[in-house]
Amino acid sequence: MILVDTSVWIEFFRGNFDFSGKATPEFEEVVTCLPVIQEVLQGFDNQKAYNVARDAMHALPIVESPMSEEVFQMAIDLYRSSRRAGMTLRSSVDCLLGACALRNSLPVLHHDRDFDSLSRISSLETWRI
Repeated sequence: MILVDTSVWIEFFRGNFDFSGKATPEFEEVVTCLPVIQEVLQGFDNQKAYNVARDAMHALPIVESPMSEEVFQMAIDLYRSSRRAGMTLRSSVDCLLGACALRNSLPVLHHDRDFDSLSRISSLETWRI
Protein backbone atom coordinates (compact mmCIF):
# COMPACT_ATOMS: atom_id res chain seq x y z
CA MET A 1 0.00 0.00 0.00
CA ILE A 2 1.14 3.56 -0.72
CA LEU A 3 -0.22 7.01 0.11
CA VAL A 4 -0.23 9.19 -3.01
CA ASP A 5 0.32 12.89 -2.37
CA THR A 6 -1.71 15.70 -3.91
CA SER A 7 1.28 16.72 -6.05
CA VAL A 8 1.02 13.43 -7.95
CA TRP A 9 -2.77 13.58 -8.30
CA ILE A 10 -2.58 17.10 -9.70
CA GLU A 11 -0.14 15.99 -12.38
CA PHE A 12 -2.31 12.94 -13.10
CA PHE A 13 -5.58 14.85 -13.48
CA ARG A 14 -3.95 17.61 -15.55
CA GLY A 15 -2.30 15.05 -17.81
CA ASN A 16 1.05 16.82 -17.34
CA PHE A 17 3.08 13.81 -16.32
CA ASP A 18 3.88 10.73 -18.35
CA PHE A 19 3.62 7.86 -15.89
CA SER A 20 4.58 5.22 -18.44
CA GLY A 21 7.90 3.62 -17.71
CA LYS A 22 7.93 5.04 -14.18
CA ALA A 23 7.93 2.93 -11.04
CA THR A 24 4.37 3.74 -10.05
CA PRO A 25 2.07 1.63 -7.89
CA GLU A 26 -0.88 -0.37 -9.13
CA PHE A 27 -4.22 1.32 -8.45
CA GLU A 28 -5.13 -1.44 -5.98
CA GLU A 29 -2.11 -0.44 -3.86
CA VAL A 30 -3.11 3.25 -3.56
CA VAL A 31 -4.68 4.72 -0.43
CA THR A 32 -5.52 8.30 0.43
CA CYS A 33 -6.40 10.49 3.38
CA LEU A 34 -8.89 13.31 3.83
CA PRO A 35 -6.39 16.19 3.45
CA VAL A 36 -5.33 14.80 0.05
CA ILE A 37 -8.94 14.55 -1.05
CA GLN A 38 -9.55 18.15 0.02
CA GLU A 39 -6.43 19.50 -1.71
CA VAL A 40 -7.15 17.64 -4.94
CA LEU A 41 -10.84 18.44 -5.21
CA GLN A 42 -10.68 22.11 -4.25
CA GLY A 43 -8.63 22.78 -7.37
CA PHE A 44 -11.30 21.77 -9.91
CA ASP A 45 -13.17 24.54 -11.75
CA ASN A 46 -15.06 22.28 -14.15
CA GLN A 47 -18.01 20.56 -12.45
CA LYS A 48 -17.93 17.45 -14.64
CA ALA A 49 -14.21 16.91 -14.05
CA TYR A 50 -14.76 17.57 -10.33
CA ASN A 51 -17.49 14.89 -10.20
CA VAL A 52 -15.24 12.33 -11.89
CA ALA A 53 -12.31 13.15 -9.61
CA ARG A 54 -14.53 13.15 -6.50
CA ASP A 55 -15.87 9.69 -7.31
CA ALA A 56 -12.37 8.40 -8.04
CA MET A 57 -10.88 9.83 -4.84
CA HIS A 58 -13.70 8.50 -2.65
CA ALA A 59 -13.35 5.04 -4.22
CA LEU A 60 -9.90 4.72 -2.62
CA PRO A 61 -9.35 3.33 0.85
CA ILE A 62 -9.03 6.28 3.27
CA VAL A 63 -6.57 6.03 6.18
CA GLU A 64 -6.99 7.94 9.44
CA SER A 65 -10.66 8.72 8.98
CA PRO A 66 -11.78 10.23 11.18
CA MET A 67 -8.52 12.02 11.99
CA SER A 68 -7.66 11.86 15.65
CA GLU A 69 -5.91 14.39 17.84
CA GLU A 70 -2.87 12.09 17.76
CA VAL A 71 -2.51 12.57 13.99
CA PHE A 72 -2.49 16.34 14.42
CA GLN A 73 0.00 16.14 17.29
CA MET A 74 2.31 14.00 15.20
CA ALA A 75 2.01 16.53 12.34
CA ILE A 76 2.92 19.32 14.77
CA ASP A 77 5.93 17.34 15.96
CA LEU A 78 7.06 16.75 12.37
CA TYR A 79 6.79 20.44 11.53
CA ARG A 80 8.67 21.49 14.67
CA SER A 81 11.38 18.87 14.08
CA SER A 82 11.92 20.11 10.55
CA ARG A 83 12.26 23.69 11.82
CA ARG A 84 14.82 22.58 14.43
CA ALA A 85 16.74 20.86 11.63
CA GLY A 86 16.83 24.14 9.70
CA MET A 87 14.15 23.25 7.15
CA THR A 88 11.01 25.28 6.59
CA LEU A 89 8.20 23.26 5.09
CA ARG A 90 5.93 25.05 2.64
CA SER A 91 2.79 23.21 3.70
CA SER A 92 1.66 22.10 7.12
CA VAL A 93 -0.81 19.83 5.31
CA ASP A 94 2.20 17.81 4.14
CA CYS A 95 2.94 17.18 7.81
CA LEU A 96 -0.59 15.77 8.21
CA LEU A 97 -0.01 13.48 5.23
CA GLY A 98 3.35 12.45 6.65
CA ALA A 99 1.74 11.68 10.00
CA CYS A 100 -0.96 9.58 8.30
CA ALA A 101 1.71 7.68 6.39
CA LEU A 102 3.92 7.12 9.43
CA ARG A 103 1.03 5.97 11.63
CA ASN A 104 0.04 3.41 8.98
CA SER A 105 3.57 2.39 7.88
CA LEU A 106 2.94 3.68 4.36
CA PRO A 107 5.42 5.17 1.92
CA VAL A 108 4.40 8.43 0.21
CA LEU A 109 4.53 8.81 -3.56
CA HIS A 110 5.14 12.50 -4.25
CA HIS A 111 6.46 15.29 -6.44
CA ASP A 112 6.98 17.77 -3.57
CA ARG A 113 10.18 18.79 -1.79
CA ASP A 114 8.47 18.87 1.62
CA PHE A 115 8.42 15.07 1.70
CA ASP A 116 12.14 14.92 0.98
CA SER A 117 12.63 17.12 4.05
CA LEU A 118 10.25 15.05 6.18
CA SER A 119 12.09 11.86 5.26
CA ARG A 120 15.34 13.41 6.54
CA ILE A 121 13.94 14.12 10.03
CA SER A 122 11.73 11.03 10.45
CA SER A 123 11.41 7.42 9.35
CA LEU A 124 9.00 8.43 6.56
CA GLU A 125 9.64 6.41 3.40
CA THR A 126 9.14 8.41 0.21
CA TRP A 127 9.07 7.71 -3.50
CA ARG A 128 9.63 10.74 -5.73
CA ILE A 129 8.29 10.74 -9.27
